[in-house]
Amino acid sequence: MAKHRIYSVSVASVYPLYVSKAEKKGRTRSEVDQIFRWLTGHSQETLEEQLAANVSFERFFADAPELNPARRLITGVVCGVRVEEVDEPLMQEIRYLDKLIDELAKGKPMEKILRADAS
Repeated sequence: MAKHRIYSVSVASVYPLYVSKAEKKGRTRSEVDQIFRWLTGHSQETLEEQLAANVSFERFFADAPELNPARRLITGVVCGVRVEEVDEPLMQEIRYLDKLIDELAKGKPMEKILRADAS
């Protein structure tokens, strides 16, 4: 089976769309970065290095320092797909990120987005 096209897309090419979506709803780039760091274990410096290197989503998640175990608490629908039911591990990680950005844009408090009350 062929890999899904999104796997080879650079995170840096989609990142501005995440930031734009957040900023249109009064949220900040800093909050988007906080979500990325929480999900992947990247520091701000390594996140910026990954973006500057134009790494693919596949490489970005493969090289993540430590995927947050609390990410399994992310549930709900994004793009018509229930994130907790996605079978492919990499696609599920991408959907987790999409869902967190959606929650940010919908005005959810950061402590809820980052599952602070459940960890």
